[in-house]
Amino acid sequence: MAMQPWFEQAKLGIFIHYGIYAVDGVAESWSFFNGEVSHEDYLAQLDGFTAASFDADAWAALFAASGARYAVLTAKHHDGVALYDTAQNALSTVRATPARRDIVAEYVDALRAHDLKVGIYFSHLDWTHPDYASVRPASMSDDERGNPFAVPAAGEEDPAAWERFLTFHRAQLTEILERFLPDLLWFDGDWERDPEQWRMDEVRDLIHAITPDAVINGRMSGGFGDYATPEQGVPIEPPHGPWELCLTMNDSWGHQGRDTNYKSVRQLVRIFAETIGGGGNLLLDVGPREDGSIPEEQVERLTALGDWIGRHDTAIHGTVRGLPPGHVYGPSTISADGTRLFLFCFDRPREFVVVRGLRTEVVGARLLGAQPRELRRERVGGLGDVPGWEYIHVPDDVELDPVCTVIELTLAGPPDIYREHTRD
Repeated sequence: MAMQPWFEQAKLGIFIHYGIYAVDGVAESWSFFNGEVSHEDYLAQLDGFTAASFDADAWAALFAASGARYAVLTAKHHDGVALYDTAQNALSTVRATPARRDIVAEYVDALRAHDLKVGIYFSHLDWTHPDYASVRPASMSDDERGNPFAVPAAGEEDPAAWERFLTFHRAQLTEILERFLPDLLWFDGDWERDPEQWRMDEVRDLIHAITPDAVINGRMSGGFGDYATPEQGVPIEPPHGPWELCLTMNDSWGHQGRDTNYKSVRQLVRIFAETIGGGGNLLLDVGPREDGSIPEEQVERLTALGDWIGRHDTAIHGTVRGLPPGHVYGPSTISADGTRLFLFCFDRPREFVVVRGLRTEVVGARLLGAQPRELRRERVGGLGDVPGWEYIHVPDDVELDPVCTVIELTLAGPPDIYREHTRD
Protein backbone atom coordinates (compact mmCIF):
# COMPACT_ATOMS: atom_id res chain seq x y z
CA MET A 1 0.00 0.00 0.00
CA ALA A 2 1.06 3.60 -0.39
CA MET A 3 0.19 6.69 1.57
CA GLN A 4 -2.09 9.00 -0.42
CA PRO A 5 -1.54 12.79 -0.44
CA TRP A 6 -5.12 13.49 0.65
CA PHE A 7 -4.61 11.81 4.02
CA GLU A 8 -1.82 14.00 5.35
CA GLN A 9 -3.67 17.14 4.27
CA ALA A 10 -7.02 16.06 5.71
CA LYS A 11 -6.07 17.05 9.30
CA LEU A 12 -9.48 16.09 10.72
CA GLY A 13 -11.54 12.94 10.41
CA ILE A 14 -14.66 11.75 12.23
CA PHE A 15 -14.75 8.33 13.89
CA ILE A 16 -18.25 6.84 14.23
CA HIS A 17 -18.89 4.05 16.72
CA TYR A 18 -22.42 2.98 15.88
CA GLY A 19 -23.97 -0.36 16.71
CA ILE A 20 -26.41 -2.33 18.81
CA TYR A 21 -24.50 -1.38 21.98
CA ALA A 22 -26.21 2.02 21.80
CA VAL A 23 -29.57 0.40 22.62
CA ASP A 24 -28.71 -0.15 26.30
CA GLY A 25 -25.81 2.28 26.31
CA VAL A 26 -23.16 -0.30 27.18
CA ALA A 27 -19.56 -0.42 26.02
CA GLU A 28 -19.14 -1.67 22.49
CA SER A 29 -18.23 -5.40 22.56
CA TRP A 30 -16.04 -5.08 25.66
CA SER A 31 -19.08 -5.05 27.96
CA PHE A 32 -19.77 -8.75 27.41
CA PHE A 33 -16.10 -9.68 26.93
CA ASN A 34 -15.31 -8.26 30.37
CA GLY A 35 -18.40 -9.76 31.99
CA GLU A 36 -20.28 -6.52 32.63
CA VAL A 37 -23.28 -8.00 30.81
CA SER A 38 -23.93 -11.49 29.53
CA HIS A 39 -23.36 -12.27 25.87
CA GLU A 40 -27.04 -13.23 25.62
CA ASP A 41 -28.19 -9.88 27.01
CA TYR A 42 -25.74 -8.04 24.80
CA LEU A 43 -27.08 -9.66 21.63
CA ALA A 44 -30.65 -9.08 22.81
CA GLN A 45 -29.99 -5.45 21.90
CA LEU A 46 -30.43 -6.51 18.27
CA ASP A 47 -34.19 -6.39 18.87
CA GLY A 48 -34.03 -2.73 19.92
CA PHE A 49 -31.86 -1.38 17.14
CA THR A 50 -34.15 0.67 14.89
CA ALA A 51 -31.98 3.32 13.18
CA ALA A 52 -35.31 5.17 12.96
CA SER A 53 -33.68 8.60 12.79
CA PHE A 54 -30.56 7.59 10.88
CA ASP A 55 -29.94 10.13 8.13
CA ALA A 56 -26.63 9.51 6.40
CA ASP A 57 -26.85 12.76 4.46
CA ALA A 58 -27.31 14.74 7.68
CA TRP A 59 -24.29 12.94 9.15
CA ALA A 60 -22.16 13.79 6.13
CA ALA A 61 -23.29 17.43 6.11
CA LEU A 62 -22.38 17.75 9.79
CA PHE A 63 -18.98 16.15 9.27
CA ALA A 64 -18.23 18.47 6.35
CA ALA A 65 -19.32 21.48 8.44
CA SER A 66 -16.93 20.37 11.21
CA GLY A 67 -13.98 20.82 8.87
CA ALA A 68 -13.39 17.08 8.49
CA ARG A 69 -12.18 15.68 5.20
CA TYR A 70 -12.94 12.00 5.93
CA ALA A 71 -14.84 9.72 8.30
CA VAL A 72 -14.47 6.17 9.57
CA LEU A 73 -17.50 4.03 10.44
CA THR A 74 -17.46 0.78 12.44
CA ALA A 75 -18.71 -1.61 9.76
CA LYS A 76 -18.10 -4.47 12.20
CA HIS A 77 -16.83 -4.22 15.75
CA HIS A 78 -15.52 -7.06 17.91
CA ASP A 79 -19.09 -8.20 18.63
CA GLY A 80 -19.38 -9.49 15.07
CA VAL A 81 -22.50 -7.49 14.19
CA ALA A 82 -22.17 -6.15 10.64
CA LEU A 83 -23.69 -2.78 9.78
CA TYR A 84 -23.99 -3.84 6.16
CA ASP A 85 -25.73 -6.62 4.24
CA THR A 86 -23.20 -9.42 4.61
CA ALA A 87 -23.91 -12.70 2.89
CA GLN A 88 -21.67 -14.64 5.28
CA ASN A 89 -24.10 -14.92 8.19
CA ALA A 90 -27.33 -13.39 9.48
CA LEU A 91 -25.71 -11.22 12.14
CA SER A 92 -26.26 -7.81 10.57
CA THR A 93 -28.40 -4.72 10.95
CA VAL A 94 -30.11 -5.73 7.70
CA ARG A 95 -31.21 -9.20 8.74
CA ALA A 96 -31.16 -9.30 12.54
CA THR A 97 -32.60 -5.95 13.66
CA PRO A 98 -35.86 -4.02 13.15
CA ALA A 99 -33.83 -1.40 11.27
CA ARG A 100 -33.51 -3.62 8.19
CA ARG A 101 -31.03 -1.09 6.80
CA ASP A 102 -27.59 -1.29 5.25
CA ILE A 103 -26.00 1.46 7.32
CA VAL A 104 -22.63 1.25 5.60
CA ALA A 105 -24.04 1.54 2.08
CA GLU A 106 -26.03 4.66 2.98
CA TYR A 107 -23.02 6.14 4.79
CA VAL A 108 -20.70 5.56 1.82
CA ASP A 109 -23.09 7.17 -0.66
CA ALA A 110 -23.65 10.20 1.58
CA LEU A 111 -19.96 10.81 2.25
CA ARG A 112 -19.13 10.71 -1.44
CA ALA A 113 -22.00 13.10 -2.20
CA HIS A 114 -20.39 15.57 0.23
CA ASP A 115 -16.87 15.03 -1.19
CA LEU A 116 -15.60 13.31 1.94
CA LYS A 117 -13.20 10.37 1.84
CA VAL A 118 -14.71 7.06 2.96
CA GLY A 119 -13.12 5.18 5.83
CA ILE A 120 -14.32 1.80 7.09
CA TYR A 121 -13.43 0.19 10.41
CA PHE A 122 -13.23 -3.61 10.39
CA SER A 123 -12.42 -5.82 13.36
CA HIS A 124 -10.28 -8.84 12.59
CA LEU A 125 -11.39 -10.66 15.72
CA ASP A 126 -15.01 -11.69 16.20
CA TRP A 127 -16.00 -12.70 19.73
CA THR A 128 -19.40 -13.99 18.59
CA HIS A 129 -18.36 -16.23 15.70
CA PRO A 130 -18.42 -19.90 16.80
CA ASP A 131 -15.10 -20.68 15.08
CA TYR A 132 -13.11 -17.70 16.35
CA ALA A 133 -12.00 -18.92 19.80
CA SER A 134 -10.39 -22.02 18.34
CA VAL A 135 -6.61 -21.52 18.50
CA ARG A 136 -4.12 -19.92 20.89
CA PRO A 137 -1.15 -17.72 19.99
CA ALA A 138 2.24 -19.39 20.28
CA SER A 139 3.29 -16.93 22.98
CA MET A 140 0.51 -18.05 25.34
CA SER A 141 1.55 -20.54 28.02
CA ASP A 142 -0.55 -23.64 28.67
CA ASP A 143 -1.32 -22.61 32.24
CA GLU A 144 -2.89 -19.34 31.07
CA ARG A 145 -6.61 -19.77 30.46
CA GLY A 146 -7.38 -16.48 28.75
CA ASN A 147 -10.83 -15.20 27.95
CA PRO A 148 -13.10 -17.91 26.49
CA PHE A 149 -14.46 -15.45 23.93
CA ALA A 150 -10.90 -15.15 22.60
CA VAL A 151 -9.14 -18.48 22.99
CA PRO A 152 -9.85 -22.10 23.86
CA ALA A 153 -8.36 -23.81 26.91
CA ALA A 154 -4.96 -25.42 26.36
CA GLY A 155 -5.37 -28.77 24.65
CA GLU A 156 -8.74 -27.84 23.13
CA GLU A 157 -7.48 -26.12 20.00
CA ASP A 158 -9.30 -26.78 16.75
CA PRO A 159 -7.18 -25.77 13.73
CA ALA A 160 -9.94 -26.77 11.29
CA ALA A 161 -12.33 -24.33 12.97
CA TRP A 162 -9.70 -21.60 12.71
CA GLU A 163 -9.41 -22.25 8.98
CA ARG A 164 -13.18 -21.89 8.68
CA PHE A 165 -13.00 -18.59 10.53
CA LEU A 166 -10.25 -17.31 8.22
CA THR A 167 -12.43 -18.17 5.23
CA PHE A 168 -15.29 -16.21 6.83
CA HIS A 169 -12.96 -13.30 7.67
CA ARG A 170 -11.62 -13.07 4.12
CA ALA A 171 -15.14 -13.29 2.68
CA GLN A 172 -16.41 -10.38 4.77
CA LEU A 173 -13.35 -8.28 4.02
CA THR A 174 -13.79 -9.00 0.30
CA GLU A 175 -17.42 -7.87 0.51
CA ILE A 176 -16.38 -4.56 2.05
CA LEU A 177 -13.60 -3.96 -0.46
CA GLU A 178 -15.66 -4.82 -3.54
CA ARG A 179 -18.91 -3.14 -2.57
CA PHE A 180 -17.66 0.04 -0.99
CA LEU A 181 -14.16 0.62 -2.44
CA PRO A 182 -13.05 2.45 0.72
CA ASP A 183 -10.46 5.20 0.59
CA LEU A 184 -9.22 4.16 4.03
CA LEU A 185 -9.28 0.89 5.94
CA TRP A 186 -9.16 1.14 9.73
CA PHE A 187 -8.35 -2.31 11.09
CA ASP A 188 -8.46 -3.33 14.73
CA GLY A 189 -8.34 -6.45 16.86
CA ASP A 190 -5.32 -8.39 15.64
CA TRP A 191 -3.71 -8.85 19.07
CA GLU A 192 -5.18 -12.24 20.02
CA ARG A 193 -3.33 -14.15 17.30
CA ASP A 194 0.17 -14.24 15.85
CA PRO A 195 0.71 -12.65 12.41
CA GLU A 196 1.39 -16.12 11.04
CA GLN A 197 -2.00 -17.32 12.30
CA TRP A 198 -3.77 -14.40 10.64
CA ARG A 199 -1.65 -14.86 7.50
CA MET A 200 -1.60 -11.11 7.15
CA ASP A 201 0.39 -11.27 3.93
CA GLU A 202 -2.75 -12.74 2.34
CA VAL A 203 -4.81 -9.85 3.72
CA ARG A 204 -2.34 -7.37 2.27
CA ASP A 205 -2.46 -9.05 -1.14
CA LEU A 206 -6.26 -9.12 -1.09
CA ILE A 207 -6.48 -5.39 -0.35
CA HIS A 208 -3.89 -4.55 -2.97
CA ALA A 209 -5.73 -6.58 -5.61
CA ILE A 210 -9.08 -4.85 -5.07
CA THR A 211 -8.33 -1.39 -3.64
CA PRO A 212 -4.64 -0.69 -4.30
CA ASP A 213 -5.00 3.02 -3.46
CA ALA A 214 -6.65 2.52 -0.08
CA VAL A 215 -4.82 3.98 2.91
CA ILE A 216 -4.39 1.45 5.73
CA ASN A 217 -3.93 2.23 9.40
CA GLY A 218 -1.04 0.75 11.35
CA ARG A 219 -2.95 -1.85 13.38
CA MET A 220 -2.06 -4.83 11.24
CA SER A 221 0.31 -7.35 12.78
CA GLY A 222 2.99 -8.33 10.34
CA GLY A 223 4.60 -4.95 9.92
CA PHE A 224 2.52 -3.20 7.32
CA GLY A 225 0.21 -0.22 7.36
CA ASP A 226 0.61 3.36 6.20
CA TYR A 227 0.41 5.36 9.42
CA ALA A 228 0.63 5.16 13.20
CA THR A 229 -2.49 5.29 15.39
CA PRO A 230 -1.93 6.63 18.93
CA GLU A 231 -5.11 6.63 21.00
CA GLN A 232 -6.62 9.00 23.58
CA GLY A 233 -3.49 11.13 24.07
CA VAL A 234 -1.25 13.39 21.99
CA PRO A 235 2.27 11.84 21.89
CA ILE A 236 4.95 13.96 23.58
CA GLU A 237 7.29 12.95 20.76
CA PRO A 238 5.21 12.73 17.57
CA PRO A 239 5.74 9.64 15.43
CA HIS A 240 7.95 9.96 12.40
CA GLY A 241 5.87 9.89 9.24
CA PRO A 242 2.09 10.05 8.97
CA TRP A 243 -0.02 9.46 12.07
CA GLU A 244 -3.52 9.89 13.42
CA LEU A 245 -4.78 10.38 16.97
CA CYS A 246 -8.16 8.76 17.67
CA LEU A 247 -9.99 10.49 20.48
CA THR A 248 -13.37 10.38 22.21
CA MET A 249 -15.34 13.58 22.89
CA ASN A 250 -16.32 12.27 26.32
CA ASP A 251 -15.02 9.02 27.84
CA SER A 252 -16.92 6.58 25.60
CA TRP A 253 -16.59 5.48 21.99
CA GLY A 254 -20.17 4.37 21.51
CA HIS A 255 -23.26 6.10 22.87
CA GLN A 256 -23.56 5.90 26.65
CA GLY A 257 -26.14 8.43 27.77
CA ARG A 258 -24.83 8.58 31.33
CA ASP A 259 -21.40 9.74 30.12
CA THR A 260 -21.60 13.54 30.19
CA ASN A 261 -17.89 14.13 30.75
CA TYR A 262 -17.42 16.03 27.50
CA LYS A 263 -14.28 17.87 26.54
CA SER A 264 -14.92 21.56 25.96
CA VAL A 265 -14.57 23.19 22.56
CA ARG A 266 -11.36 24.88 23.73
CA GLN A 267 -9.97 21.53 24.86
CA LEU A 268 -10.81 19.91 21.54
CA VAL A 269 -9.26 22.77 19.56
CA ARG A 270 -6.13 22.56 21.69
CA ILE A 271 -5.82 18.82 21.11
CA PHE A 272 -6.43 19.37 17.39
CA ALA A 273 -3.76 22.08 17.19
CA GLU A 274 -1.24 19.98 19.11
CA THR A 275 -1.96 17.05 16.81
CA ILE A 276 -1.58 18.87 13.50
CA GLY A 277 1.41 20.75 14.92
CA GLY A 278 3.08 17.37 15.32
CA GLY A 279 2.21 16.36 11.78
CA GLY A 280 -0.80 14.20 12.60
CA ASN A 281 -4.53 14.02 11.94
CA LEU A 282 -7.21 14.04 14.62
CA LEU A 283 -9.85 11.31 14.27
CA LEU A 284 -12.56 12.64 16.59
CA ASP A 285 -15.21 10.18 17.70
CA VAL A 286 -18.99 10.48 17.77
CA GLY A 287 -21.35 7.90 19.24
CA PRO A 288 -24.83 8.05 17.70
CA ARG A 289 -27.87 6.90 19.64
CA GLU A 290 -29.42 3.61 18.55
CA ASP A 291 -31.89 5.52 16.35
CA GLY A 292 -28.99 7.07 14.44
CA SER A 293 -29.28 10.59 15.81
CA ILE A 294 -26.10 12.24 17.04
CA PRO A 295 -26.32 13.72 20.57
CA GLU A 296 -26.69 17.50 20.71
CA GLU A 297 -23.52 17.87 22.80
CA GLN A 298 -21.53 16.28 19.99
CA VAL A 299 -23.25 18.28 17.26
CA GLU A 300 -22.49 21.51 19.11
CA ARG A 301 -18.82 20.64 19.46
CA LEU A 302 -18.41 19.59 15.84
CA THR A 303 -20.10 22.79 14.68
CA ALA A 304 -17.91 24.98 16.89
CA LEU A 305 -14.78 23.16 15.78
CA GLY A 306 -15.76 23.73 12.16
CA ASP A 307 -16.33 27.43 12.81
CA TRP A 308 -12.86 27.78 14.34
CA ILE A 309 -11.23 25.84 11.51
CA GLY A 310 -13.02 28.03 8.99
CA ARG A 311 -11.58 31.17 10.60
CA HIS A 312 -8.05 29.76 10.50
CA ASP A 313 -8.02 27.48 7.47
CA THR A 314 -4.72 28.80 6.07
CA ALA A 315 -2.97 27.71 9.28
CA ILE A 316 -4.38 24.20 8.97
CA HIS A 317 -4.73 22.95 5.42
CA GLY A 318 -1.74 23.15 3.13
CA THR A 319 0.61 22.95 6.11
CA VAL A 320 3.11 20.49 7.58
CA ARG A 321 4.27 19.80 11.12
CA GLY A 322 5.61 22.85 12.92
CA LEU A 323 8.70 23.75 14.91
CA PRO A 324 10.12 21.16 17.31
CA PRO A 325 9.32 21.64 21.01
CA GLY A 326 11.20 24.46 22.70
CA HIS A 327 11.15 27.03 19.93
CA VAL A 328 7.75 28.43 20.87
CA TYR A 329 5.43 27.82 23.80
CA GLY A 330 2.65 26.03 22.01
CA PRO A 331 2.07 24.16 18.76
CA SER A 332 2.80 25.56 15.34
CA THR A 333 2.42 24.61 11.70
CA ILE A 334 4.42 25.61 8.63
CA SER A 335 3.06 26.25 5.15
CA ALA A 336 4.04 23.62 2.60
CA ASP A 337 6.35 26.09 0.83
CA GLY A 338 8.04 26.99 4.10
CA THR A 339 7.36 30.73 3.91
CA ARG A 340 4.77 31.04 6.67
CA LEU A 341 4.88 29.94 10.28
CA PHE A 342 1.63 29.73 12.25
CA LEU A 343 1.64 29.98 16.05
CA PHE A 344 -1.33 28.69 18.06
CA CYS A 345 -1.90 30.67 21.24
CA PHE A 346 -4.34 29.16 23.75
CA ASP A 347 -3.91 31.88 26.36
CA ARG A 348 -3.95 35.64 25.84
CA PRO A 349 -0.37 36.80 25.22
CA ARG A 350 0.95 39.19 27.88
CA GLU A 351 2.57 41.84 25.69
CA PHE A 352 4.31 39.46 23.31
CA VAL A 353 4.84 35.96 21.91
CA VAL A 354 8.43 34.73 21.56
CA VAL A 355 10.01 32.44 18.98
CA ARG A 356 13.48 31.12 19.80
CA GLY A 357 16.19 29.55 17.70
CA LEU A 358 14.88 30.77 14.34
CA ARG A 359 17.65 31.92 12.04
CA THR A 360 15.34 32.76 9.17
CA GLU A 361 14.33 36.41 8.99
CA VAL A 362 10.72 37.20 9.90
CA VAL A 363 9.42 39.78 7.44
CA GLY A 364 5.81 40.06 8.60
CA ALA A 365 3.46 39.17 11.46
CA ARG A 366 -0.30 39.34 11.74
CA LEU A 367 -3.27 37.90 13.55
CA LEU A 368 -5.44 35.48 11.61
CA GLY A 369 -9.15 35.07 12.12
CA ALA A 370 -12.25 37.15 11.77
CA GLN A 371 -10.37 40.44 12.36
CA PRO A 372 -6.82 40.10 10.98
CA ARG A 373 -4.35 42.71 12.18
CA GLU A 374 -0.67 43.43 11.54
CA LEU A 375 1.60 43.05 14.57
CA ARG A 376 4.89 44.71 15.49
CA ARG A 377 7.90 42.44 15.70
CA GLU A 378 11.53 42.79 16.76
CA ARG A 379 14.55 40.56 17.04
CA VAL A 380 16.49 40.74 20.28
CA GLY A 381 19.90 39.27 21.11
CA GLY A 382 21.79 36.73 19.07
CA LEU A 383 25.45 36.46 18.14
CA GLY A 384 26.78 35.46 14.76
CA ASP A 385 25.03 32.30 13.63
CA VAL A 386 23.27 31.96 16.97
CA PRO A 387 19.81 33.55 16.67
CA GLY A 388 18.25 35.55 19.44
CA TRP A 389 14.58 35.94 20.22
CA GLU A 390 11.84 37.00 17.83
CA TYR A 391 9.32 39.08 19.78
CA ILE A 392 5.82 39.45 18.35
CA HIS A 393 4.04 42.24 20.21
CA VAL A 394 0.32 41.81 20.84
CA PRO A 395 -1.35 45.00 22.11
CA ASP A 396 -3.82 44.73 24.99
CA ASP A 397 -6.62 46.22 22.90
CA VAL A 398 -6.41 43.57 20.18
CA GLU A 399 -9.51 41.37 19.91
CA LEU A 400 -8.32 37.79 20.08
CA ASP A 401 -10.11 34.60 19.11
CA PRO A 402 -12.20 33.34 22.05
CA VAL A 403 -11.14 29.75 21.42
CA CYS A 404 -7.55 29.89 20.18
CA THR A 405 -5.66 32.77 18.55
CA VAL A 406 -3.39 32.11 15.58
CA ILE A 407 -0.48 34.36 14.61
CA GLU A 408 0.97 34.14 11.12
CA LEU A 409 4.66 34.94 10.61
CA THR A 410 5.89 35.52 7.07
CA LEU A 411 9.43 34.26 6.61
CA ALA A 412 12.15 35.22 4.15
CA GLY A 413 12.62 31.53 3.38
CA PRO A 414 12.07 28.05 4.80
CA PRO A 415 12.68 27.86 8.57
CA ASP A 416 16.33 27.44 9.50
CA ILE A 417 16.30 26.46 13.16
CA TYR A 418 19.14 26.36 15.65
CA ARG A 419 19.14 23.70 18.38
CA GLU A 420 22.80 23.57 19.43
CA HIS A 421 24.30 24.30 22.83
CA THR A 422 27.09 26.54 21.54
CA ARG A 423 27.96 28.52 18.44
CA ASP A 424 28.74 26.59 15.23
